[in-house]
Amino acid sequence: MSNDLFAPRIPQEVANRRPLADRLRPQTLGEVTGQEHLTGNDGVLRRMIESGSLGSMIFWGPPGTGKTTVARLLSGEAGLAFEQISAIFSGVADLKKVFESARLRRMDGRQTLLFVDEIHRFNRAQQDSFLPVMEDGTVILVGATTENPSFELNAALLSRARVLTFKSHDDTSLEELLKRAEATEQKSLPLTPEARISLLRMADGDGRAVLTLAEEVWRAVRQGEIFDTEGLTRIVQRRAPVYDKAQDGHYNLISALHKSVRGSDPDAALYYLARMFDAGEDPLYLGRRLVRMAVEDIGLADPQALVICNAAKDAYDYLGSPEGELALAQACVYLATAPKSNAVYTAFKAATMAAKQNGSLLPPKHILNAPTKLMKDEGYNEGYRYDHDEPDAFSGQDYFPEKMGRQTFYDPPERGFERDIRKRLDWWAKLRKERNQR
Repeated sequence: MSNDLFAPRIPQEVANRRPLADRLRPQTLGEVTGQEHLTGNDGVLRRMIESGSLGSMIFWGPPGTGKTTVARLLSGEAGLAFEQISAIFSGVADLKKVFESARLRRMDGRQTLLFVDEIHRFNRAQQDSFLPVMEDGTVILVGATTENPSFELNAALLSRARVLTFKSHDDTSLEELLKRAEATEQKSLPLTPEARISLLRMADGDGRAVLTLAEEVWRAVRQGEIFDTEGLTRIVQRRAPVYDKAQDGHYNLISALHKSVRGSDPDAALYYLARMFDAGEDPLYLGRRLVRMAVEDIGLADPQALVICNAAKDAYDYLGSPEGELALAQACVYLATAPKSNAVYTAFKAATMAAKQNGSLLPPKHILNAPTKLMKDEGYNEGYRYDHDEPDAFSGQDYFPEKMGRQTFYDPPERGFERDIRKRLDWWAKLRKERNQR
């Protein structure tokens, strides 16, 4: 007896009701929203189709930007057979089957567009298996990845494929998707204007997410109800930001935080710091990055910056989360509003390079101790002048190896505390010149 007799009966209208994001999937490249630089009349993909020549490509971009949809539409408009696999669920055996099917089609005069989702999840050997079928034209490979191809894909594969970047949806393209959804559902979203803006923000540039959120709102609303921002947050339980501490989202946000601090924008710096807290970043990692910013971008222009960052890190250790986050926020604002200088950072890089190039040179003998008679006879420590016994506690001696001569690595700017350091260095340079002319 068939087990179907005991299966629960699902009304046909429910079974046929697909998710909103799937029902609104574009049917032509012209309907794709948010990627006009690729799919518009003057876009790269449109030009490829018009030329009648498609090459292998890597689609790189965040989730929900249309990579899978565009690949499918591309095959249709170019008259190619479409095959789709996922690197998460496929292995070498699956690839061999797909390649063999593509070869048979090619013998019948039809080329195959092979779409590989999450292609970065294939290992090096699996990525190499694509090379022969790409080179002989068996398949046109379109790989999709959310990760930076430069780091995740083989150089050999990248050399045979063009990387096309998909952009996160902005508020304009997300709003267009919402309007399409409202037209399809034949009803408006029951949201205040402020709540509608919040919904767009919750989507975080993901077109699929904004449609899913809209669907959740329609499912939850009661007759005559309108959600404000607080009600929306309660209903949809707020979608977590797109962020993976081991991948691009992590590095993009810490880069944005660092550059905001360097650019003396405390508001932007606080925004990115808050986003990373909200995404679950390790606060002690953020504390370490703030310490790095203090020594790289503020340096001696404000020596207190390093002290404050270390204190903030210790305060977080002491208070924990969430109370300790305020200490890190305070340090972040201090850094953003402090005078900036990378003079020590630049000087250290230059000194490191000089050390590598001149690492075998001995220091001048007059600054070396002479603990033995032999060393004393060889001239070690001869002529050394103790700076504290000199006028102004400054002897003006040369401390570099003789074959190098004096070098200048540290060049403090006229900003913050380094203005005073500059005055001292200029004064010592004047004394050095005077005393070495005697």
